[in-house]
Amino acid sequence: MERAPTDLERGLTAEEVLERTARGLANGGEEIRTKTIPQILRENILTPFNLLNAALAVLVLLTGSWKNCLFMGVIFCNILIGTVQEIRAKRVIDRLSLIAAPKAHVLRDGYEVDIPLAELVLDDVMLLAAGDQICADGEVVQGVCEVNESLLTGESDPVTKRPGDQLLSGSFVVSGRCRAQAVRVGAESYAAKITKQAKYLKRPSSEILGSINKLIKYIGLALIPIGAALFIKAFFFSEERLAESVVTTVAALIGMIPEGLVLLISVVLAVSVLRLAGRNALVQELFSIEMLSRVDVLCLDKTGTITQGTMQVDEIVPLDGSGLEEVKAAAAALVAATGDANPTAAAVAEFCPAPAGWTAEQTVPFSSARKWSGAAFGARGTWVLGAGEFVLGEGFTALRPRAAGAAARGQRVLVLCRSASPFRGEGGLPEGLVPAALLLLSDKIRPSARETLAYFAAQGVALKVISGDDPVTVSAVAQKVGLPGGENWVDASTLETEEALRDAAERYAVFGRVTPAQKLSLVKALKAAGHTVAMTGDGVNDVMALRESDCSIAMAAGSDAARNVSQIVLLDSDFSSMPHIVAEGRRSINNLQRSASLFLTKTTFSTIIAVCFIFLTASYPFQPIQFTLISALTIGAPSFLLALEPNRSRIRGNFLVNVLTRALPGGVTMANNVLLIVLLSVWMNFSPEQISTLAVLFTGYTGLVNLWQVCRPFNLWRGALLALMAAGFFGGFFLLPGFFSLVPLTKGMVLAFALLAVWATVLFFLLRRLADRVGEKREG
Repeated sequence: MERAPTDLERGLTAEEVLERTARGLANGGEEIRTKTIPQILRENILTPFNLLNAALAVLVLLTGSWKNCLFMGVIFCNILIGTVQEIRAKRVIDRLSLIAAPKAHVLRDGYEVDIPLAELVLDDVMLLAAGDQICADGEVVQGVCEVNESLLTGESDPVTKRPGDQLLSGSFVVSGRCRAQAVRVGAESYAAKITKQAKYLKRPSSEILGSINKLIKYIGLALIPIGAALFIKAFFFSEERLAESVVTTVAALIGMIPEGLVLLISVVLAVSVLRLAGRNALVQELFSIEMLSRVDVLCLDKTGTITQGTMQVDEIVPLDGSGLEEVKAAAAALVAATGDANPTAAAVAEFCPAPAGWTAEQTVPFSSARKWSGAAFGARGTWVLGAGEFVLGEGFTALRPRAAGAAARGQRVLVLCRSASPFRGEGGLPEGLVPAALLLLSDKIRPSARETLAYFAAQGVALKVISGDDPVTVSAVAQKVGLPGGENWVDASTLETEEALRDAAERYAVFGRVTPAQKLSLVKALKAAGHTVAMTGDGVNDVMALRESDCSIAMAAGSDAARNVSQIVLLDSDFSSMPHIVAEGRRSINNLQRSASLFLTKTTFSTIIAVCFIFLTASYPFQPIQFTLISALTIGAPSFLLALEPNRSRIRGNFLVNVLTRALPGGVTMANNVLLIVLLSVWMNFSPEQISTLAVLFTGYTGLVNLWQVCRPFNLWRGALLALMAAGFFGGFFLLPGFFSLVPLTKGMVLAFALLAVWATVLFFLLRRLADRVGEKREG
C-alpha cells in the first residue's frame, strides 16, 4: 500500500490511528492463554463422569429412592471446588499477564505516550532509547543507535543503525537514541513470522493426562456391559423388583466411577499455579508443572540464566609504569565523557569511581564499527578504550599472549591507551598511542547460579548450556559456576550433519555458536534419546526450540515471542526460582499419585465384585447411599487434604503403573472381604440386609487401613486426619443406620467381622509388601 510520510515532530494523529486500526493495520492483541469463565464452567460440569452420574441419579429418582441420590452432593461439591480453584488461578494468571505485558513508547499528536503493543499501528513513530525492545519492524528516520539482535540471530555483537536502516522486532537498543517509523506490524513483522512457525498444534506432553484419558476410556467401555448384565441378572433371574434392580445396578456403576479423580488433578494443579504465582512464576499451561517435575535434561542459555546479561571488571592491569589510580581515573572519566550506555561502559563506571578535575574537550562515542571510544582531556592527554587489534593494530602483538590467557578464562580484554596528540580528523585515532592498562572483563554471574545448578545436578538432571557465543568463553563461565562437564564443549558450527548433532547432544555439556535451527535439532535429538527436556530461553531465536521442548521456560525480560510460546514465564527473570518450581511440581505429582490410589482402590474393588456378582446367586450388597458414606470418608475428603501436603521426593516410574500398584492391594482385599461374607452367609444364615451391612463395615474398615498406609510416615496432622475420618465413618455407621440402609449387628455378625478383620488386615499388608517389591524391582 502507499504510505504518506509521518510528521516526525508530531507523529500520527488520533484520526490517523483510528483509520489504520479500522483497516487492520494494528499490531493486534496477544493471544489469551487462559480459559474463559464459561469454558471453565463447561469443562467442570460437562465431564463424561458427571453426565453419567446425572443419568444414574435420574434413574434412581424414578424409583422414588431420594436418599440414594446423595452421591450427587459429592458431584456438586466437586464441581464447585474445581470451578472456584480454576477461576482463582485464571484471575491470578490474567493479572500477572497484564503486569508483564510490554508497552510501546510512541509519538502521537505531538505528545510522547506509552501504549499497549496491541495498539501500535503502521507508520507510528517509535521513540527508542537504550534498553528498549523494538516491538515492530521499523525504519530509522532520525538519530543513531546500536541494536543487539541476539534474540533474533544469537549473535551478541551490537549493530549500528542510522537513518534509512531497518530495525527488526524482537531486538534491543543497547546505546544511543532514535526515532523509527513502523513499517511492518502484527503478523507481517519479522518476530511474528518466526513465532508463527512455532504455532503448530502440540498436545500437552502429560503422562497424567494420557493415563486419565486411558482410564476414562476403559472404564467407560466396561460400564455399559457390566451394568446391563447386573440389571438383567437382578431383574430377570433373581426376580428382584424393578426399583431394587435399578438401585443396586446404579450402586455398582457408581462404585466403578472414580468421580473425584479428574477434579483432584485439576484442583491440585490449580493450587500449584497459585503457589507458583507467589514465586513470580506465571504458569501458562497447567500440565507443564507435571512435565517440569519429570525433566531429566535442562537446556540453558548462558545469558539471563547463568549470567545477568551485564559485564563486570575483574581486574585492571597497569602497563609501562602507569599507576593504577591514574588509569582507573582515566577509564572512569572516559566513559562518563562519552555517555556510552553499553554493558562495557556500565561495568567500567561501576568499578572505577568518578574522578574530579577531568574535563573532556573532545569525545568519540563507542561504535561497533570502530570497536573503541575515546576522550581528549587537554593537558591530561587523549585516552582511548577498546579492542586491542583495532586500537593498536600491529602494536597489540606484544600483548596478545596475555589477552589469549585471559580469553581462555572466559574474560574479555580491552586495552586502555593514551596519547599526547588529539583525535585525527572526524573521530580518527590519535597518533602515538601507548598502552596504559589492560581491562579484564567478564560476564557478571548471577549470585545464585552455582547453588541453582548444584541443585539440578544433585537431582539427577543433566544440564546443557546452549549459546550463540564463543564456546571457549561459554565453557569458562560454565566451569566458574561448577557446571558438571563444563569443560566438555563443542563449536556447533563444526556440526554439519544431523548425525553429528545427535552424537554431540549426548556427549557435550556446552554448545557454542549454535544457530536457532541447531537449537531445535538439539532438543529433538535429546527427546529422541528418551529424555524429558526442559528449555529456558528469552529470544526470538529460541522460539522453535522452546515450542518443541517438553517444558519451556521463558524470562519475562526477554522477547514477546519467547514468552508467548512458553509454558512457564519467570516474571522476575530470575533463574534461581527454578528449584522452587521443580519442588512444587514434585509436591503436586507425588501427592497426586498417593491420593489417586485411593480413588482407584474403590474402582478396582467395585469392578471386581460387580463382575463376580453377575455370576453369584446373591444380590449385589451395596446401595448408592452406602458408597457415599464409604467414599466421602475414606477416599474423597482425605485425598484432597493429603494432595496439598509438602512432598519433594523425586518422581519415579509411570503415573498409571504407580497408582495401580498402590491401589490393587486395597481393592483386592475389599473384594475378598465381600466374597468371603457371601460364603459365610451360607453357613451363618445371614439375610441380604445383614450381608449388605457387613459389606459396608468391612469395606469402610479396609478403606481406613488403606488410608493409614497412605498416611505413613505419620505426623500430628496425618494422625488427626485419620482419626477424624475413622470417627466420621463409624459415627455414620452406628448412629445413622436407618439412613444408610443398615441393620443392627448381631453376635454372629460381630464374630464374622472379628475373624475376617484379622484376615483382611494380614492380606492387605501381604499384598502391599508384594506391590512394594514389584515397584522396587521395576525401578531398579
